[in-house]
Amino acid sequence: MPQIPLRRDWLLQQLGITQWELRRPAALKGEIAVSLHENVKLLMVAEDLPDLSDPLVNDVLRSLNLSAQQVMQLTPERAAMLPTDSRCNSWRLGVSEQLPIPGAQLATPELNELYENGAARQALWQQICEHENDFFPHHQ
Repeated sequence: MPQIPLRRDWLLQQLGITQWELRRPAALKGEIAVSLHENVKLLMVAEDLPDLSDPLVNDVLRSLNLSAQQVMQLTPERAAMLPTDSRCNSWRLGVSEQLPIPGAQLATPELNELYENGAARQALWQQICEHENDFFPHHQ
């Protein structure tokens, strides 16, 4: 059964005033705030987040000398809510938009495509080498 508009809504409509509805009203109340724990050393951002025990993901984490406990997985929508005063290295899988926080940002296709595309895997390893000082600051 369709909902009968409230009188106020009807009046606003008659006056030609557009009403907007918040997609995430809880975000204004701080209920959806995303915070980085101090043990997090890598943000993994993807629409479809891979399993951290996946062999390729596991190889990348080992090459960065990281454990699964040091990785925080986020969807792009949640990553956009990170505090701007944070700093963390990240790996974006299939996400073209850069994160709003400083730190080395690795960018690759989604995991399935990484498995099928040798050039994409090679590009990932090259990015890791280029950002060696960000991932291994104690080796400077």
